[in-house]
Amino acid sequence: MRVPAFSALLTDAGREVLAGVDPEAAARDPLTAASRLRQDPKLAALDPDLPVSELVNAVMTQVGLRARGRAKFGENAGRMFFTPNGLEQSTRRTVAEYRAERTARSLPASVGGGAASGDLCCGIGADLLALAARGVPVEGVDADPLTVAVARANIGALGLAGHARVREGDVNGVAPGDYPLLFCDPARRGGRGRVFDPAAYSPPWDVATRLAEGAEAACLKAAPGIPHEVLPEAASAEWISVDGELKETALWFGALARGSGRRATVLHERSGLLAREGSVAHLDADPDLGPAPVAAARRYLYDPDPAVVRSHLVAEAAARVDGALLDERIAYFTSDRAEPSPLWRLLEVVEFAPFSLKRLRSSVRAHRAGTVTIKKRGSAVDTEKLRRDLRASGPESVTIVLTRIGERPFYLLCREVTEPSGN
Repeated sequence: MRVPAFSALLTDAGREVLAGVDPEAAARDPLTAASRLRQDPKLAALDPDLPVSELVNAVMTQVGLRARGRAKFGENAGRMFFTPNGLEQSTRRTVAEYRAERTARSLPASVGGGAASGDLCCGIGADLLALAARGVPVEGVDADPLTVAVARANIGALGLAGHARVREGDVNGVAPGDYPLLFCDPARRGGRGRVFDPAAYSPPWDVATRLAEGAEAACLKAAPGIPHEVLPEAASAEWISVDGELKETALWFGALARGSGRRATVLHERSGLLAREGSVAHLDADPDLGPAPVAAARRYLYDPDPAVVRSHLVAEAAARVDGALLDERIAYFTSDRAEPSPLWRLLEVVEFAPFSLKRLRSSVRAHRAGTVTIKKRGSAVDTEKLRRDLRASGPESVTIVLTRIGERPFYLLCREVTEPSGN
C-alpha cells in the first residue's frame, strides 16, 4: 500500500467506503467483496489519479487488518489503521497500557510544558497512543513514510492529537538527551525475517542503549529471549507475559528503573481491565536468596509462567510457597502448600513415578481420563505419539507432566487446581 492510496482512505468518502464493507463477509468471500467494491462509484472518486485496483486493495487490506487487529487492540481496532508489518510488530494494547501506566507514575518533571517524550521506531503508534491517553506528551519518530502516515491517522482516530505527534526521521539522528523521557523499540526484523542478534537490531543495540542511558528516564524494548549477558547494568529488566504467552523484555532506565534488577510480570487479558485486582502479578529478584532446594514431588506441582522462567526467578517463586525444585536444572517446583497465583499453574499430584508407558496407560484408565493435557520440560518423549498410545477414553480430565530427575525420565499424573487468583 502506497501513501496516496492510504491517504484516500482518510477522507470522509474513504471512511464511508471503509465503513460500508462487512468484515465478516469480506473474510468469508474476499473475491466477492472486492468485486462489489470495484462497482462502487464512491471508490473511484476517492482519488481519480489512482487505479481502482490499488484503491480496492487498500480498502480490503485495511478491513482485513482491522479484523485481525482486534486480538491486539480490542474495540479500538475498528477505528485504527494498520500496515501488515505494523500490526505484526506492534505492541499489544494490554502491554502498552501497562507500561504507559508505570511510566506515568514516575514521569520526570521535565516532561510537559512543551518538552515531549520520544517514541523512537514508533511504528503504527501503539506505545505513543497509550502514553498520550495518560496525558504524557509524546513525539513518535519513524523512518517509513507510510508508517508515519498510519501513526498520525491513529492519533486522530483516537482523539489524541493534543498529546501526540509523529515525524518522519532517522533514529540515528537522535542524540542522547534529546528527549527527557524516551521509548525505543528497535526493529527486530530484516530482509530475511526475524533478527535474534541484538547487534543486528535497528538501531543496533549499542546505539539504543546509549540513547536510553542518556535520557532522564527510558524504556527500551527487546525480544523476550534476549541473552541476560547483554543487558545493561544500568537497567532493571522486566519480562512480560500475557495469559501465559511471553511477549517481551522491557528494560527500564533512570527514573523508571526499580531497585530489583529483574522482574517477571504476568498480565491477564481474560480478567478484563488492568485496573481490576488480580489482572497483574509481579515477582522480583531477591539478591539475598540462595539456590532453591531440591526434593521429590510433594502434594502440589507448580508450573511457573514463562516470564518467571525466562527472568530466572524460579527460585524466588518456589520460596513463596516453601517449595523445592524437582531437579535443579528443570523449572518445575513442588510444595505441600497450595497457593494459586497468576504467576504459575497449580497442579495436584496424583501419581509420581519413573516413566513407563504401560504404567502410565494403566493409571490414565484407572482415573477414567479421556481428556489428557500433556506438558513437558527436559523430556524427550514425543507427546503426540504418547497421546495416541494412551488411548484415553473416559469422562475425566488429567494433566500429565513429563520431566527428568538427573538423567532418569519421570512422569507426574495431576489434576489442575482451578480458579487461580491473587498475586
